[in-house]
Amino acid sequence: MRKVGVIGAGMTIFRRRLQETGKEMCFEATRMALDSAGLSIGDVDMVVNGTAPDAFDGVHMKGEYLLDGCGGYRKPYTRVFTGGGTGVFSTIAGWWHVASGLADVVLVVNEEKMSSCQPHPQSVFAHIWDPILDRPLKPNLVWIFAMEMNRYMTVYGIKKEDIARVAVKNKRNAVGHPCAQLADANITVDDVLKSEVMAWPVQRLDISPPSDGASAVVLASDDFIRRRRIKDRAWISGVGWCIDSTMWTDRDLVFPEYVARAAKMAYGMAKVRDPRREIDFAEPYDPFDYKELHHLEGLLLAKKGEAPTLTREGVTQRDGDLPVCPSGGLMGVGNPIAATMGMKIGELFWQLTGQAGKRQIPHEVRTGVSQAWGDLMQYGCVVVMRA
Repeated sequence: MRKVGVIGAGMTIFRRRLQETGKEMCFEATRMALDSAGLSIGDVDMVVNGTAPDAFDGVHMKGEYLLDGCGGYRKPYTRVFTGGGTGVFSTIAGWWHVASGLADVVLVVNEEKMSSCQPHPQSVFAHIWDPILDRPLKPNLVWIFAMEMNRYMTVYGIKKEDIARVAVKNKRNAVGHPCAQLADANITVDDVLKSEVMAWPVQRLDISPPSDGASAVVLASDDFIRRRRIKDRAWISGVGWCIDSTMWTDRDLVFPEYVARAAKMAYGMAKVRDPRREIDFAEPYDPFDYKELHHLEGLLLAKKGEAPTLTREGVTQRDGDLPVCPSGGLMGVGNPIAATMGMKIGELFWQLTGQAGKRQIPHEVRTGVSQAWGDLMQYGCVVVMRA
């Protein structure tokens, strides 16, 4: 199995209703990633595209529609989608094509245009439920996650303000991000606690916004990196993924077992034996503020119920002992589902190569972990990267 590095990354701005088509956003992210790597499209052997169901863009066979914008014209191409997990899993799909020897250079391009869902993305999500057991209840994602958040808070005695601190931290971290949709340097815990209740205990400022955007990363083999003398690279040292039971009613929602199993797989490959001591920073998936805490525990970076304490004590701040979501995460930058690869994989590359600008962690970082979460509270994927 060959060694694989990330050698370039690109990302469009994230906004609620961008005028650009999905194809145009893919082109912009692709161009930035190739420029970052110092390559041309002729250097790319194949393309991986990560994007949500066709209904999000309102076109049929969306992967094929996006293909030329992704640089995939007359190149081997594959499309993957694992819900919110696509932001990390698409990179894993690119990794295995390079690690296996099938390609030297793979371009991974992720896109989402959630504003094309009319009247709202929830209209698409309304069709993901089991037609017999779930759909008669008329569920939506917010109240399902509200149950999970309530379970997490109740079991461990977590206060709402401890969860709100995540939203405050990430929106403030996003102030230094040029692509951010909801950066806010002045937001307070009180602002979060006074925001509109959506489905208790979830409030409006606990949730990341629907977004349009695209991101891209360039993966290359060790041989190619040495041959081209590429200096700015971050090595993918471990990958993992796991899907739990389809029925969310079959699981205790207090702990994301699917994340823990994916993390153990990735850590085993990366030879990480003590994650809390060996991981320098993390980019867990945070579409809701409580999910950052939930996923930190799933990543084995905090004991069960301990993540809120780490946040309260400043451990997860950008200048803390374990920076978490230094990019601003989904809570601050935005949530165009698959395109969150820009914060989860792109940010690891930028931080590990010292290219994160105003977001750069002030102390040296050598090892980072990213994680994404998809389907209906059941799928987790993890990537460990090293400088």
